[in-house]
Amino acid sequence: MLVLTRKKNESIVINDNIKVTVVEIRGDKVRLGIEAPREIDVHRQEVYEQIHGKRDEESQEAHAAHGPASQTGSDA
Repeated sequence: MLVLTRKKNESIVINDNIKVTVVEIRGDKVRLGIEAPREIDVHRQEVYEQIHGKRDEESQEAHAAHGPASQTGSDA
């Protein structure tokens, strides 16, 4: 993990097209502004986990319903 120190109104740039700016600092909370292309999804971690956790569960359920025979590979 890269750890950076930033002050209010300072930014970091990720991959030339994502800019994260410290908008406000109040006590133990930091408000961030994020500029990213529309095609890039930006979520709070708990929302991301909800979205992807649901997809992972659906994937596991689908895999269980089809059984191990539906796996592809060259072991046959």
